[in-house]
Amino acid sequence: MASISAALERIKSELQELLPDQVITDACKECGHSWRERLLDPVTTIHLFILQVLNFNTALTHLPHLSDVDMSASAFCKARKRLPLEVFKKVLRHLCDACISLSDACVSLADGVAAAGGACDSPESRGRFLGHRLLLVDGSSSSMPDEPELQKEFGQPAGHRPGCGFPMAKVLGLFDAATGMLLEMLAFPLYTHEQSKVSRLHPLLRAGDLLCGDRGFCSFWHAAMLSARQVFCLFRVHQKQIVNFRPHRRAHRKGDTGRPSSRFLRRLGKHDQLVEWKKPKQRPTWMSVEMYAALPPVLEVRELRYRIPRKGQRTLCVTIMTTLLDPEKYPKAEVAKLYGIRWEVETHFRELKTTLKMRVLKCKSVDGVQKELAVYGMVYNLVRRIMLQAARRQSVDCSRISLTDAVRWLQTAAPGEPLSDLVIVPLRPDRHEPRVLKRRAKQYDLMNKPRSQLRKLLKRRAVRA
Repeated sequence: MASISAALERIKSELQELLPDQVITDACKECGHSWRERLLDPVTTIHLFILQVLNFNTALTHLPHLSDVDMSASAFCKARKRLPLEVFKKVLRHLCDACISLSDACVSLADGVAAAGGACDSPESRGRFLGHRLLLVDGSSSSMPDEPELQKEFGQPAGHRPGCGFPMAKVLGLFDAATGMLLEMLAFPLYTHEQSKVSRLHPLLRAGDLLCGDRGFCSFWHAAMLSARQVFCLFRVHQKQIVNFRPHRRAHRKGDTGRPSSRFLRRLGKHDQLVEWKKPKQRPTWMSVEMYAALPPVLEVRELRYRIPRKGQRTLCVTIMTTLLDPEKYPKAEVAKLYGIRWEVETHFRELKTTLKMRVLKCKSVDGVQKELAVYGMVYNLVRRIMLQAARRQSVDCSRISLTDAVRWLQTAAPGEPLSDLVIVPLRPDRHEPRVLKRRAKQYDLMNKPRSQLRKLLKRRAVRA
């Protein structure tokens, strides 16, 4: 019988309350997966996968040293391949629900939500905006090994010659704003627009929820699909959407340029109005004919604009649209503050890609990539729960807790050890940093030909010399 290391025992003990072994086995049975008793059963396989990702997606040859489980890298790969993808998705959703229910003090957005008037006394409604559960959606990308299967499925960035680049997937994530937990993460080909795939996240939304995203998710199609589910939305207006706040403006006519296509309904205040968006006549390629016919011909939305003065910089002008139509229940100032919370999703992706090393995935199959992303979601939710506990214990906002220090504690703490004080990040609200790299890369040329051709060139030069 293999001995279990302290690292793996820590994972088991931490997950026992959130993710009992029975949940994993039940998920396997629901998916019709059968297995025999062996060392790498479904429970152990998922625990080892979590341990691997928690240690910054370490090499498979390092995993036996971490876990003290007598196995080979190929045996672990086969064990992961045996488990259906749907098992990982079910486990991720259960872990997310368990983390949210146990984190009764949603402190990650306490300041922002309280300013927006959404704070309540009951634990169930903390972290909400006036009773609406706030969800954040955004897209990102991840690289992966250069395998023919992955190249065919996801493609690579433009400008890279065949054999000279790596496949890259478009990643779409849905986060709970109150806790920062990841509800779902999907991967698609790189040059896929978010709006064509975001509907796959809609079944996770409930009536009365509020979905917030950037301008890439703003369209008549998306807002109409959410309204059909009784889900509210708040997006920054797309750059091609013309917005005019002049009251009683002339309606858009055929051939007009520079005029909004919406119909003015009512003025709610300065740079705040109700308008009517018309369903475009051209159906997008990703939408079926039945779905297009089911959408309403018009949709009433609210457009508002606010300015953000920035010292030493140009004033930022932000125009947003929302289906929160009541100006008395949802004042303009509070809606503007609410959109400011959207930036939290950028922080979540930065923590996933930079701190947890999700920028480069390691699985070499399409199914494996999807499973790897699901395990990243499990690890991220586990770390977020530790951060929420530390924030409540240290009486600070969860965004002030260092995610790196929370990961280190999970990696090194002994089983049963109480949570210690974690590092608190300084509060720097006016910090501005350019997106540049200071450390220079090595002075090697970039690959502009396949490696096989470059080898032949080197051999020719060696022969001539």
